[in-house]
Amino acid sequence: MTMSLLPRDATRIAHAAAAADAAGWLSHRQQALLHQRGWLRMLAPRAVGGLEVDLPAAVRLEEAVAAQDGSMAWVLTLCAGAGWFAGFMAPPVARAIIGSRRVCIAGSGAVGGFADIAGSGAPDDSATGYRISGRWDYASGAPMATHLTLNARVRRRGELVLDDAGAPLIRAFIVPRRLVTMQPSWRSIGLRASASHSYAIEAGEIDGGHGFRIDAAAATAPGPLYRFPFMALAFVTLAANLAGMAAHFLALAHAAIGGRRHSPTGVPLLEVAGVAARLAQAGARLAAARSEFYGLLDAAWLTVAAGAHLPAPAHAALQASSKALVEAARMAVDGIYPYCGLVAAGCDTEINRVWRDFHTATQHSLLLPE
Repeated sequence: MTMSLLPRDATRIAHAAAAADAAGWLSHRQQALLHQRGWLRMLAPRAVGGLEVDLPAAVRLEEAVAAQDGSMAWVLTLCAGAGWFAGFMAPPVARAIIGSRRVCIAGSGAVGGFADIAGSGAPDDSATGYRISGRWDYASGAPMATHLTLNARVRRRGELVLDDAGAPLIRAFIVPRRLVTMQPSWRSIGLRASASHSYAIEAGEIDGGHGFRIDAAAATAPGPLYRFPFMALAFVTLAANLAGMAAHFLALAHAAIGGRRHSPTGVPLLEVAGVAARLAQAGARLAAARSEFYGLLDAAWLTVAAGAHLPAPAHAALQASSKALVEAARMAVDGIYPYCGLVAAGCDTEINRVWRDFHTATQHSLLLPE
């Protein structure tokens, strides 16, 4: 299945972006669009109520939304990405969750607490009960979450349970919103409307069926989406967001620079050869990195969709291409920003909002420059 961003949807997203940024959360129209189009379920298995969209189509959608509003794209990417975990859950649990009214799965990838085994059950037994306690940060989309995912260290009678390698056993869980206390903590300069707040659980009781393991060998859904390597999926979805925000910035920069004049000569700044060349080069480099990125992503998807595992060299190349796309986006935005004038520094301008969103997104731990 494929999907694309309709022009009318792009307009709705763009028109709501400034107010959402000021409010610190997506507008009702943006939230409604996420649900109406099924975007938050697009990576969940079809068998449990998801759309199970081909990964390249989902990534292109995320980039297109990011080119309209970085915050909305970030929520879409992180929450749809959490929906992908349904392909690794027990089908009855996944079906109940994905079938929830206005489902939205938020969460954190960090290990932030403990899962205490209640009784004598085995850690991987679905009948084993757990009491979960802890605090987790950066749950994008937190205000609309119906469920949250988390990683926790497993304990029995207060002692850490060890895995086969002798390290503390860590399990991933999904919990209903009723067990969670939201802790408003998101005060970033950008992606303000992503509302990526913290959340805490105090002795929340859950059964082992709500635990899952992110591994192709542990997938409970048969489609290629759930055989695609998790880290590759994470890199390509994040990189596409940065590409979309950078493209948005360059389009706004062209207009901002077009309204300025070269101070010593009075010539329109865009007619100064060096400036025009820099703007053209920034766009060309971003386009070249994007072309290579999608070429590798499409090829990787065809490999996995054909039933094969993604070879390690192809995985490494896709990850490297994702980082190269992010670096091209960084160079484009940072190289052109000085020519944009004070309009780009004004906290209530569109170009400043895009600049803030972009630089906040680049701080994700996977996107560190090398």
